[in-house]
Amino acid sequence: MKFLRPTHLLCAALLLLPLSGCGVTHIFAPQTVRRGSLMDADALKQLVPGTSSRADVTSVLGSPTAKATFDDNTWIYYSAVTSTRIGRTPGIDSQDILELKFDQGGVLRSITKLDRGDSKEVAMAPGATPSPGSEASFMQQLLGNVGRFTPAGLPGGLGSSGSSPSQGGPGSLAK
Repeated sequence: MKFLRPTHLLCAALLLLPLSGCGVTHIFAPQTVRRGSLMDADALKQLVPGTSSRADVTSVLGSPTAKATFDDNTWIYYSAVTSTRIGRTPGIDSQDILELKFDQGGVLRSITKLDRGDSKEVAMAPGATPSPGSEASFMQQLLGNVGRFTPAGLPGGLGSSGSSPSQGGPGSLAK
């Protein structure tokens, strides 16, 4: 059995050294991404319920991420920090929601801060929703259109009335 000489190990290391800069090692590092509105604590101190208006909120926090579905007086700002997990699947590290409520005159009435601890798990409904056409077997779906579409002039095609398109029959373009 031959042993590697120190010169062989040195040559192998010198050959692999340039490859270390090719970005091979970054595929194992998690990528952290900030999503949504940036909510600065100092900026939130500028907003005072009872005195701040919608224009003040927009100038401090920007446009809301969403508005409540049935209430234009409720603005929602969403922020999350996500990072990749095993298998490059995304995972949520932190999540913050800011709910601002206004009165009919556009004056800020309340500020509610929510985080990931306030969230609730949503269970999937059991069963399946039936869809039309799902009764056909795999073979019926695979072979269902065989023979339905034929070129013009052949039985079942455009010229099936006995005349060809060149003779001025139904479906012809000749005049």
